[in-house]
Amino acid sequence: MLRTGWVALAAIATTGYYAAIILFTSVVPAWRHRRCGHWAQGWSAVLLRAAGVTVTSTGLGRVDPRRSQIVVSNHQSWFDVLALFATFPTSLRFVAKEELRSVPVFGKAILRCGHIAIDRRNRHSAIGSLQRAARRLRERTLHVVMFAEGTRSPTGELQPFKKGAFVLALETRTPVLPVAVVGSRAVMPKHSYAIRSGEIEVRVGEPIEVGDLTMSDRNALRDRARQAVADLMSGPSPGQANGALALPLAPAAQATGPDVKEEQPCQRSRK
Repeated sequence: MLRTGWVALAAIATTGYYAAIILFTSVVPAWRHRRCGHWAQGWSAVLLRAAGVTVTSTGLGRVDPRRSQIVVSNHQSWFDVLALFATFPTSLRFVAKEELRSVPVFGKAILRCGHIAIDRRNRHSAIGSLQRAARRLRERTLHVVMFAEGTRSPTGELQPFKKGAFVLALETRTPVLPVAVVGSRAVMPKHSYAIRSGEIEVRVGEPIEVGDLTMSDRNALRDRARQAVADLMSGPSPGQANGALALPLAPAAQATGPDVKEEQPCQRSRK
């Protein structure tokens, strides 16, 4: 309980500090986005240290700073975001849930840094969010993170993937980079505010090129990426001495809840 309270205090102070800096500097167009990645890494490092969490990684050489990639990751905990920010050698842009926009100061700061809010309950709004992401991918070299399960897994099992990330990849001809974050659920699972110290590992897989794939291949691309993430997850969790395997996959049927309509891909309009 003391750890949770300490992390909460650190989160309030650190988030307020970095969000204020971002809002202040973003009024100058030449500064906008320039230092967001650096500040996000600092914010993450402080919170991870306060929680007593260490982060290790494998496969970071597969992150290509010279070209855009759509990072498709599993999602088990709020600490997934901190682990990815702290690990990646490039600045990340998250497609985040709409509710974060309403958080005072923080909500405005993430939008100023180029993160994209998506309303998971509104299909039309979700399509518009992906269209904005597509425009930014055409304009700049970006590493866009999408949790393709749509929400945190309550059990640790890899849930079905939604198609939005793969529609975006095909529409912008951007490779998909599968990533597994392992160990974060033991730190802070869904539906719990208790925080435990521990180790998180970020595992980066081989990029999946879209090549000559068309929009009709979006389901096959989704399934291939999901299997790649599952393969990355299927190893000992950090700190496991007995070599126990990660939890098995949930059924691969399409996830419930809002998704991008298949017949309405992002409109063509390119850190």
